[in-house]
Amino acid sequence: MKKIINDPETVVQDALRGMQAAHPDLLSVHHDPAVVVRKDAPVQGKVAIISGGGSGHEPLHGGFVGRGMLDAACPGAVFTSPTPDQVASAVSLCDGGAGALLIVKNYTGDVMNFEMAGELAESEVRSVVIDDDVAVQDSLYTAGRRGVGGTVLLEKIVGAAAERGDSLDACVALSERVIASVRSMGLALTACTVPHVGTPSFELADDEIEIGIGIHGEPGRARRPVGSASEMVSALLDPILEDLPFAAGDRVLLFTNSMGGTPLIELYLAHGIAEQLLADRGITVERRLVGPYITSLEMQGMSLSLLKLDDEMVSLWDAPVHTPALRWGV
Repeated sequence: MKKIINDPETVVQDALRGMQAAHPDLLSVHHDPAVVVRKDAPVQGKVAIISGGGSGHEPLHGGFVGRGMLDAACPGAVFTSPTPDQVASAVSLCDGGAGALLIVKNYTGDVMNFEMAGELAESEVRSVVIDDDVAVQDSLYTAGRRGVGGTVLLEKIVGAAAERGDSLDACVALSERVIASVRSMGLALTACTVPHVGTPSFELADDEIEIGIGIHGEPGRARRPVGSASEMVSALLDPILEDLPFAAGDRVLLFTNSMGGTPLIELYLAHGIAEQLLADRGITVERRLVGPYITSLEMQGMSLSLLKLDDEMVSLWDAPVHTPALRWGV
């Protein structure tokens, strides 16, 4: 195992110190328990948008802390849920008097710990659970579908709504609309290696890919020979389109994501194929996001997420955001 680390047991703490050093104008990192908080928190009168999960998916979630997106993120150990006291601390640090919304990916540990934290909090706390992965109904980590790439889109859109002053009830309702309208699926060319484990999460031959993987290195729904980029993009896009379903005339946001080890030259190639396949079906891509925004350490692979848009979602997507990973309109 070759990684740029000092000690597998302290990799998260060390990375958080580096994150604070890199972005002192945007965020503050609290330790014991570990919470990444926007620099100006708490923002009075604003609903606090809080998320989190296991580390190893960077820039999710800490990279999305800042104006127009998250007020706080709770980083667990690598691929391990944050603890209830982390989430409760985030609520306390960000409570501006308008309540807090917890955005939770559908993994059993996350759901349980965020729920416990909500019960511990003294302020009004609501939560939503995103389950956009169409690959599997249940996995090693979940009861029901996993929360994956759609989380990035949800955090951006609802973060913008909270920034403009929407109430907690309105943020919950908007979240539920986004969750109902987004679908995702991913594939792996290689497995990732968790630092404290030291061996790949699963084995793939040089001529194999895994379709439908999760973001924790879980194997997917099928293993097949490596094909062309067009074949791989179709293998992801077809199940997404069939699931909602998406249809001619729909307006969508297309998110083409690297799982961590796939370079942008391949990602842009895949994105172009996906845009053409959608155009062939009469589906209009109105907004796009391309890059490594929800990763699985160094895994080579990609995921596609498709969000059916309405006018309000477009407006909120376009709203200014200033975080370490996303910055526009500022």
